[in-house]
Amino acid sequence: MEPFRAELRAFLEEHAPHSLRGTALSPFQGHWGGRKAEFESDDQKRWFEVMLERGLTAPTWPNKYGGGGLSMNEFRVFKEELTRLGLPLPLVGFGLVMIGPILLSAGSEAQKDEHLPKIVRGEIRWCQGYSEPNAGSDLASLGTRAVVDGDELVINGQKIWTSHANHADWIFCLVRTRTEGKRQAGITFVLMDMATAGISTRPIELISGASPFCEVFFEDVRAPLSNVIGEMHDGWRVAKALLAHERGMVGESVAAGGARAPILSTFNLRDYAIDKIGLTDGILDDALLRHKIIQSEMDQQLMRATIRRANDRMRVGHQPGPESSIFKIVGTELNMRRWQLAVQIGGLDSLGWEGDAYTDIETAMTRQWLRSRGNSIEGGTSEVQRNIIARHVLGLPK
Repeated sequence: MEPFRAELRAFLEEHAPHSLRGTALSPFQGHWGGRKAEFESDDQKRWFEVMLERGLTAPTWPNKYGGGGLSMNEFRVFKEELTRLGLPLPLVGFGLVMIGPILLSAGSEAQKDEHLPKIVRGEIRWCQGYSEPNAGSDLASLGTRAVVDGDELVINGQKIWTSHANHADWIFCLVRTRTEGKRQAGITFVLMDMATAGISTRPIELISGASPFCEVFFEDVRAPLSNVIGEMHDGWRVAKALLAHERGMVGESVAAGGARAPILSTFNLRDYAIDKIGLTDGILDDALLRHKIIQSEMDQQLMRATIRRANDRMRVGHQPGPESSIFKIVGTELNMRRWQLAVQIGGLDSLGWEGDAYTDIETAMTRQWLRSRGNSIEGGTSEVQRNIIARHVLGLPK
């Protein structure tokens, strides 16, 4: 691996923009791509283009789809070198970490040829149509209906909490195609272009003031049967595989601190505590606070190491299973505890919403603390994750 590392290091030193070095924060920081996408800077555009040319927007995907074809060991080196320079990924999004892996494992060759190169090139941005107003944790009770009409599905219903649906070009969606029998046996997994007639979106404003989630409405939407992944009525199997990818991804993202406002890009608990409380003889006087900060940092490092091991297994063919629920719940708890500790350190100053009495960092931190509470719901509630772990990891009875 050392010759590969040396070659990659030389390439990055020559082509990685200096303005992007040291800016990486989370797995979802960077260029999302899509029909309406704009680059945040010329350097971000150059970074994307030079990595795309080498297939490194999707490093481990096969060359035939535009990926880099890297082996597991090569990809580990790739991530290490990006981390060393603090570089963000050249392309991010649900296409790469959710629907892409499903297409690779369960899609037809025609579906792979149509969608994977567009994901690699950042031409299409994807969103996920799973949850509904009456089918969140109990996803199998979903009611969005799809009826076969010739060589098309005609779809009616609603999805909710759909992340970034208002920016997405395509949606991968669960629809009910059969009502009799076991609920899970009547669900189909289908892909839809968001520009299709009858699809509309509406953002949902959160308590933090942001609107990353949307409602999506389907009114007589037509999707070709060729967009079904797997078999009709067998979407639950595909959905479970994708959920495993999602929960691992969510766990990794929130363990890294979650999506943050730019002003919090360099925020860390240690520096904030020193700024607010100060040092006595070089240390914080509050021993319990010192312990909590150290424990938070240690837990984050352990989480990252565990996720790296799991990612290595996936790159040699192991599909994520119920252990992804562990990543989801642990990542969620770590992130909520981190921001809870931050507002405890700040006291009343960290509860400001707006106004001259509070700094921009403090008002952003208040919103980040509130936003972190949603981690225990999105991607499957913590209660559901504990049930999955109990049954499928620990083998406990129902």
